[in-house]
Amino acid sequence: MARWEPHTKERLARAALELYGEHGYERTTVAQIAARAGLTERTYFRHFPDKREVLFDGSHSLETALGEAVAAAPADASPRAALAAGLDALGAAFEGARAHARRRQAVVAAQQELQERELIKLASLTRVLAGALRLRGVEEPRASLLAEAGAGVFKTAFTVWVGDERPEEASAEEVPLTALLREGLDTLGDALAHD
Repeated sequence: MARWEPHTKERLARAALELYGEHGYERTTVAQIAARAGLTERTYFRHFPDKREVLFDGSHSLETALGEAVAAAPADASPRAALAAGLDALGAAFEGARAHARRRQAVVAAQQELQERELIKLASLTRVLAGALRLRGVEEPRASLLAEAGAGVFKTAFTVWVGDERPEEASAEEVPLTALLREGLDTLGDALAHD
């Protein structure tokens, strides 16, 4: 095997997702993942600490995109508009990746350990969002409440996007995640305004 080959992390992630889909998460080993990618176990562990983290590798990038988008919202933007900018950034990060997200979500949904890790990831996004809102001058507890609401909108929209659960004629395949996020934020605003 060559000492270095391009796109190593991507190859490992693709191999892991394929094997998890074929054999299940629990029955797949790191050795199998590395072999499918044409790499060694040692190479795998240079990139990921265990077989779980290969599914959550993009978490830091999502957090960064979210925080930067909230910070980059115009200075006079309302907290809701800054939240919308953050959600737009999350939606954009998944653009063109719906098939991958659906396969990944099926693996996560089948394994409690992975579901717990997914909740940790969502909690981390919520913390980043609350922190970004506080940096914009949004005081507590409003910043935390907005961040929790934003995380709920993200979770719901993502579930619809990967699950094809949209009730209208247009399938979720045709609707970008960003549009579902905006729709969710609007729905939340309407629900709060009418109660």
